[in-house]
Amino acid sequence: MVFRVSRLSRLVGAVTAATTVAFVAACGADEGGSDGDGTVTLEFAQWWGAELPAGEFDRIIDEFTAQNPNIEIELLSAPYASTKQQLLTGAASKTLPDVVGLDGAWVNDFAKQGAITDLSSLMADADYDDSQLASQIQIDGSTYMIPVVNFVYPLFVNKELLAEAGVADVPTTRGEFLDAATKISSSGGDVKGWALPLDTAVPNGIQNDVMSWLWASGGSMLTDDGKPNLTSPEVKNTVEYVKSLNDADVIAPGTLTMKEQDKVEKFSNGQIGMMIDSLAHINLIRENQPDMEFEVAALPAEDSYTGERGIPYASWGIGISDSSEHKAEAFKFVSYLMSQETNAQLSTIANGFPGNKNAEPDFDSSDPLFRTAFEIYQQGYPANEFVGLPKSEDLMRSFAEQLQLVLTGGASVDDALGAAQENWSSVIE
Repeated sequence: MVFRVSRLSRLVGAVTAATTVAFVAACGADEGGSDGDGTVTLEFAQWWGAELPAGEFDRIIDEFTAQNPNIEIELLSAPYASTKQQLLTGAASKTLPDVVGLDGAWVNDFAKQGAITDLSSLMADADYDDSQLASQIQIDGSTYMIPVVNFVYPLFVNKELLAEAGVADVPTTRGEFLDAATKISSSGGDVKGWALPLDTAVPNGIQNDVMSWLWASGGSMLTDDGKPNLTSPEVKNTVEYVKSLNDADVIAPGTLTMKEQDKVEKFSNGQIGMMIDSLAHINLIRENQPDMEFEVAALPAEDSYTGERGIPYASWGIGISDSSEHKAEAFKFVSYLMSQETNAQLSTIANGFPGNKNAEPDFDSSDPLFRTAFEIYQQGYPANEFVGLPKSEDLMRSFAEQLQLVLTGGASVDDALGAAQENWSSVIE
């Protein structure tokens, strides 16, 4: 499966305090090292295990260690937000674990800090055939992250709430979405049509919940040469649409401090009728609300749009610490996760799409919504222009701050986009 990437990709190629202390203590890449019997212990920090069915990730890891008795894997698993904060700290101090789960938004900064190593060199040393990889995230021509599993972000719809609001069909256009969100919000109680997480501490709501409307209509936030283009008519139209949803009072309260996990919780609890979210959370929703009837659909596009729809995506990416003393063993583990059989297994239990283009997910043993999402994916293209951008999260944050001003009446759309354009232009040179 070969991923069609965004324009930028073509250009640049709540845990407890005890858990946090344990994570930090484990994050010295040089600690653990080799045992007296020659066994190498690799620390692997990620958030994946927290989002998979209990025991499934351990089973995959156990299969690797059974095949490689001289290598032990010490899993450091925590929720996404906690993992992110710890890895940001570890990258700055050059104390990352040997192997790290990566978000594409972090790669440029980690590579420029010298925190993660050049995987192209390790692939060459291992005589690894990288033609099997669906995609690679490169900086200055070298690979620093390999997407292991790719997740699209479709529209999640609570079918019961739609039916109660008298909405017969899942919305396919912006106009239909506003109408459905309005009817859901008017049905009584504290239920709203949609949720918009704009917390600036974790600003990925700009990527997943705002720019997704732009990409769904084939738009771009960048020029053809990768420069910011936030004052374009298509970006302005997107922000005005989001503002119209806010003006119609169809967005769940708490937007300015809401994080992604809050949005998922509201959907699971029946407090919102629709959300844009990762397929990775299907397992979580099923676990929290096994009786909920929901479905996934393509993101609504502009009413007059007839082209291919971009669908936001994120990856469980993987990288290797530049300070690791066991890079060869670490890459052996990475190559295991990217092997055709293992990658198919992992993508299936994660409800994602394989990073090995020769691997095929097992639709028969996965959630039925996975097949639906795959069909949506095939009809459009994955789009995420934040992947590989320098200071990607800072860009999201500055945009979120301006959008907050728009939604609270502190700035016009034009002024907010002008300010965001100026900020982004100082970062993307």
